[in-house]
Amino acid sequence: MIEPKMIGLVTTLGGIDLAGHYRPVFAQHAPELELRTPDEVDDRGAVRFVFTFRPADDAFDGLTGLRAIFSAGAGTDAIMACPSRPAHVPVFRVEDADQALQMAGYAAFHVHWHHRNMARYVVQQQRGEWSRVVKGLSPTYRLVGVLGFGHMGRAIARGLMALGYPVAGYSRRPPEPPEPGVEHFQGDGLDAFLARADMLVNVLPLTENTRGLIDAGFLGRLPAGAALIHMGRGGQVDEAALIAALDSGHLSGASLDVFEIEPLPPDDPVWRHPKILVTPHVASIPEPAFVVRAIRQRMRQIAGQDAPAG
Repeated sequence: MIEPKMIGLVTTLGGIDLAGHYRPVFAQHAPELELRTPDEVDDRGAVRFVFTFRPADDAFDGLTGLRAIFSAGAGTDAIMACPSRPAHVPVFRVEDADQALQMAGYAAFHVHWHHRNMARYVVQQQRGEWSRVVKGLSPTYRLVGVLGFGHMGRAIARGLMALGYPVAGYSRRPPEPPEPGVEHFQGDGLDAFLARADMLVNVLPLTENTRGLIDAGFLGRLPAGAALIHMGRGGQVDEAALIAALDSGHLSGASLDVFEIEPLPPDDPVWRHPKILVTPHVASIPEPAFVVRAIRQRMRQIAGQDAPAG
């Protein structure tokens, strides 16, 4: 059983009032869990979980009774980097079927956008010009590489295969179980994976190994005419190298959803590049009810593990 009114600490998210947004949802779907802001907590030792995304450096100070930390988004890099985070407390990212479907839909749209030359037709419409590309329209002509093959990567691969695209996936270790129909690469097979990827969908987390990963050398290992769909984390793509690859013609296009600085500054050159489609970090937006239900289920599991054997 969950103890009555298990207290959770909530922080803001990029100026969004998470407490105000989520309190009604917790009240409806997890009444045992009480969400409080830092200024509403008198006894920090009584806090059992934290719901956050970019915590302040001292966010976890004094939380001696903490049992779990939950991310308000798919990423956990800012939480993991927080200097006051207690290393023994598990950190859980948002992983639900609905968010995976959102990511799969976003990837499918942008793969299709680049494969079928949709940017060209937008320009032609503005000019009233009727001109068609009639070759290479079948999805079988474009192998899609999914870089990062966890919960989200697997959903993206399934969605793309359902549309007829051949798919390859790259991960540090072989996925368990392997995804039927996907050509899997791992470990030192990155170069071989990139050489096959006519469309590259990046959903890697941000780590020391992935920061700045997509640089000039990386992009140069993609096939000529490839496109990049970047859905991972800000800080992974070298924008100058990407623009150079687009301007040279080595890459045919790019879609960017995440950036190191968000909101993206108005003077950033990617806004106006004719081969780049920019979206404001909307590849997936967690549905509050699903997030709260997942937190409730996890806290029930933790409470059960903490209960004395009898």
